[in-house]
Amino acid sequence: MIIVPVKEGENIERALKKFKCKFEKTGAIKELRRRQQFQAPSEKKRLKMEHAIYVQQLRAQEDM
Repeated sequence: MIIVPVKEGENIERALKKFKCKFEKTGAIKELRRRQQFQAPSEKKRLKMEHAIYVQQLRAQEDM
């Protein structure tokens, strides 16, 4: 459960902004979206490999 302490006289928009920030950090939305769509293990492996290649290329460009 997310608890956002609101100080007396504090703007409600500011409290909502704090709540949204804490909610984002929990990763609940990412987890929900991930569970809504099934990915085959082979697809996960392929995406992981593509990401690794991409990161490796970025690091190679930084070194130059």
